[in-house]
Amino acid sequence: MARNKLRDPWPRARWSASGWVQENRRIGGEAVAFLSMRLGTSLLVWLLVGIALALPAGLYLLQVNLTEMTASWEGRPGLSIYFRHGSGDAALALSDALTARAEVALVVVTSSEQALADFRANTSLGDTLTLLDDNPLPASLRATLVPGAGVADLERLAEFARVAPGADEVVVEKTWLERITILSSVVRRLGMILAVLFGVGAVLVTSTSVRLAIEARLEELRVLKLVGATDRQLRRPFLYFGALYGVGGGLVAAMLISFGLLVIESPLENLLGSYDQTLEISGFGGAFLVTLLTTGGLLGIIGALLAVRQRLRHLRIL
Repeated sequence: MARNKLRDPWPRARWSASGWVQENRRIGGEAVAFLSMRLGTSLLVWLLVGIALALPAGLYLLQVNLTEMTASWEGRPGLSIYFRHGSGDAALALSDALTARAEVALVVVTSSEQALADFRANTSLGDTLTLLDDNPLPASLRATLVPGAGVADLERLAEFARVAPGADEVVVEKTWLERITILSSVVRRLGMILAVLFGVGAVLVTSTSVRLAIEARLEELRVLKLVGATDRQLRRPFLYFGALYGVGGGLVAAMLISFGLLVIESPLENLLGSYDQTLEISGFGGAFLVTLLTTGGLLGIIGALLAVRQRLRHLRIL
């Protein structure tokens, strides 16, 4: 005799997209209502997460703009050579020698007489030089390197010019651009370190906040567990809490960065204006904002997962 198979009197409900959307909409609304009822705590969490996101994000913007500034600089590396008095022929000889070098694109020689004429034309102190017996301004030479020339080429050219006859002083130009490049590398590495540290901090802050939300609804969770709710169903509302905490922190971080840029805008314009550059903040746009909010949301969800997993494990024992 064949055994009669027992049938489940409660057939499993079929999954439907509309039902899934309605369920998540309901849970999302409940999460928003729960956070709004505890607005003070929510604002504190958003501020802490926002600060944790704003610091590495601000360093990222600094690194991007330092890179853009060095890349968009129209000039090329070069050096200026000043000669001792009476070394005009030595300046011409060095000019011919530098012109023959492959790394040199342009050489301009300024005689002492031309330097005096330029000084009189461009300053109001030109008449004072007439009181002197001799012209105090030396002859000079300006050498510009070819595009793509590096620091090694510039240093090699400077060493060649220093031992030239009649050369008194060699001034290497654009070395500050190399320092900015090094500074950009330091800022990038510092930003990576702070991103990891403050990311962990944001996860811990979110995890603690979600843990408090779990404790506030602990009796409700016990009842739901008793009537057969799955861990996924118990976990889902708190993932919304974590995501909302993270996204809110991302918005606060964007506001903090905007405020910081507003504060330093005027000094930056004055600084770049002294180098004939205009202030153009790069990197702070729609993609940056979306990345900031997404990163905050992911960190919040990770923190919520840690809190929920730990608490649900103890909930099974009760």
